[in-house]
Amino acid sequence: MIVTTTPSVEGRSILEYRGVVVGEAILGANVFRDIFASITDIVGGRSAAYEQELGRAREIALRELEERAVAAGGNAVVGVDLDYEVINNMLMVSASGTAVVLA
Repeated sequence: MIVTTTPSVEGRSILEYRGVVVGEAILGANVFRDIFASITDIVGGRSAAYEQELGRAREIALRELEERAVAAGGNAVVGVDLDYEVINNMLMVSASGTAVVLA
């Protein structure tokens, strides 16, 4: 399945629009990761634990987006937007786009 942030797919025509599809992932952040992330933030550098969780959440959200596009009868998703939020020590990633049928 083609999943793209662009409104179209070069060289392919959109035959049908199947509607907006969304995928979400909300993951709890481990207390120990929070402590180590704080230390990393103080001394500088990157928090590998958060980067891994962020990547995992993004994969889940995009997989859910694709599943919903297939359920809507689409074979691609265009105009994908990814949003990231932290809510009460929980990481939320949402992906939204338009399910379409490509020629």
